[in-house]
Amino acid sequence: MTDTDADEGDAAAREAAVTRETAETTIDLTLAVDGDGDSAVETGIGFFDHMLESFAKHGLFDLTVRCDGDLEIDDHHTVEDVAIVLGEALAEALGDKRGIVRYADRRVPLDEAVADVVVDVSGRPHFEFEGSFSQSRIGDFTSDMARHFAYSLAMNAGLTLHVGVDGENAHHEVEALFKAIARALDDATRIDSRRSDTPSTKGAL
Repeated sequence: MTDTDADEGDAAAREAAVTRETAETTIDLTLAVDGDGDSAVETGIGFFDHMLESFAKHGLFDLTVRCDGDLEIDDHHTVEDVAIVLGEALAEALGDKRGIVRYADRRVPLDEAVADVVVDVSGRPHFEFEGSFSQSRIGDFTSDMARHFAYSLAMNAGLTLHVGVDGENAHHEVEALFKAIARALDDATRIDSRRSDTPSTKGAL
């Protein structure tokens, strides 16, 4: 694996750009935390593109992703590596996390499906998952890669992330999960006007 190149997060702009190149994927990604929900995504996996666009739209993040991955093998490396890079970009963009709300939870339905997300932008990566996906595939996307995406995002963004899904249709379950993660992260990363310090008794996250 090659080194990750990441622009340092700008405390004012809360933006980052990350490029990552390995033998399995080449990824260029930009993220603006305080965006309008605009996105331009090309990963080679149609459903995954749709989920990342939904993530940006519902989290009000501006997001661009270009990924050239080894899809002739399967979708694993592409989904995992995009999550790694997105997590790194989020951590860079948030910088020292001064003034953020830090904690959030969201429960998002989509027809019969519902996803629950609780997040702590803690700097301590931890992941818990409850539930399962009702079908194994959604187009060219392996349903369980949604769980792995959330795990890889948490590990690389420094999130404590608890998620759960329930439903009867994997498309709905995965889409609800991406939307719930986006909404929870939007809430947790907002600046609290009452706070000027980092929300931790340690003084750092």
